[in-house]
Order: sequence, then C-alpha cells, then structure tokens
Amino acid sequence: MTIHRHLITGFSNPAVKAARSLREKKHRKREGRFLAEGLRLLTEAREAGIVPEALWLGQQRDPHPLVDALEAAVVAAGGTIYETTSDILSKISGKENPQTVLGVFADLPTSLDALDRGRSGIWLVAQSMRDPGNLGTMLRTCDAVGAGGLILVDQCVDPFSVEAVRASMGAVFTVPVAQADWGEFLRWLRAGPGQLVGTSLNTSFDYRGADYGTPCFLLIGNEAQGLPPAYEAECDLLVKIPMLGKADSLNAAVAAAVMAYEVLARQS
Repeated sequence: MTIHRHLITGFSNPAVKAARSLREKKHRKREGRFLAEGLRLLTEAREAGIVPEALWLGQQRDPHPLVDALEAAVVAAGGTIYETTSDILSKISGKENPQTVLGVFADLPTSLDALDRGRSGIWLVAQSMRDPGNLGTMLRTCDAVGAGGLILVDQCVDPFSVEAVRASMGAVFTVPVAQADWGEFLRWLRAGPGQLVGTSLNTSFDYRGADYGTPCFLLIGNEAQGLPPAYEAECDLLVKIPMLGKADSLNAAVAAAVMAYEVLARQS
C-alpha cells in the first residue's frame, strides 16, 4: 500500500489552525471533531474499529509497526496523513513535549435511546462532573468492570476535551458516552428496568450491605457538592462509603470505582 504524507512546516497552514482549534470546546462542537494523542491511545482506537480522519506524525518519530498499522488503517478509511515538526505538534496539542502521533477524530455521540440497558449489569452516571481527569478515570472504570456505558447528566465537562480523552487512556473509544439533562435521563431510566443507586453522605446505609439490582445505575454527584436533595429523592437506594479518617468523602472517580467493583462482586 502506498502511503502519501502531506508535509507541513508552516504554522499558518489551514490544517494546523483547524486541528489546533479543537482544543477549545466551542470549535469541537462546531466541527464535530476532537483530538487524541499518543500511539497507545490511537492504537486502542484502531483496535476498537475507530480511526482518525486526520493523522499527524512527527518528523522525528521512531519507526514502529503500530504506526505503520495506523497509517494503513487511515489510508484504507480515506483519511489524511500529515507529517510535521515537533513545534507544530506542540502548537496543536498545547504541550511543550508533544507526542509524535496525534489524531483528529469525528465525534462519537450516543443518544440515550441508542443505549441497550441489557448490555451490562452496571452503568455509571455522573451528575455535573467538572474535572476532566475524573471523567476520564470514570471511563477507565467503566471499561475495567465491563459497564454498559457512562451517562453524563446536566452540565458536565466535555468528554472529548484533550484532557478527558488523555485521562481515559483509550476508554473513550470503547465505552459509550451519552449526555442528557436530569429530567430526560429519569424518563429514559423509568421506561425500562434499572435500579438507581446514589452515593450520599445523607444516609447511614453502608454500601457493602446493599442489594443491588440488574441493571444497576450508579449515580455519582458533583465533586464539590455531591447530589442535590431532589436527585437523592429519586434514587431507589442511597448508600454511603464509610470514612475512617478526617476526610468526609472520597474523590468522585474513586468512589465510582469502589462502588462499581462492589456491584460487580454482588452480581457475579
């Protein structure tokens, strides 16, 4: 297979400007595309059947069979391959020491109605999640426990931001992500089977003593404020993770992982 690479050395090139703009949410939304960087992450995407529309390669990269496989997949899909300098990759990625492999991907939107709740016994639901690192970690947890997907409720951080994609370590390509407001999510949830379990400080019920249904939707609240009282009231079950030290709660992504593995153990 013949691989044609477009050599770009100028910062003012329109392709550079278009790729760089995807670091901002408004441009990602307008273009319906997002950035992902690193050979490992892009290989995870390729193995999931997802290849970038545009592949950017650093001129100083080392030869690697995974890069060859990635280039072949992009060409086969009709994508474009660019070869460029480290400085331009740095401008696109926003990192001083950029990866030598970067991809521009089409959005991976999933509607609630497209979700198959029978796909798994565990689902994660994040309410008003603000930190991209937490969101990426929750995606990794979903992948680790075989969760059906991650549902983002209300105004959450963009799951396709560079930071969230990086933190997901490739899970953004393997885990369905749906977004909805609270009312829309509740209507969808109550239209079929599913137990809504919230984590809260406003209960004395230990998470290790609960009966978890199938499918179980684990609702994790905002990092700073937790779940609003009205949201807690809609839960079928509220549980608490005991805190033996002075901290009153766990990090949201850590709490999601603890809960997910407990549900997994109970459902096994």
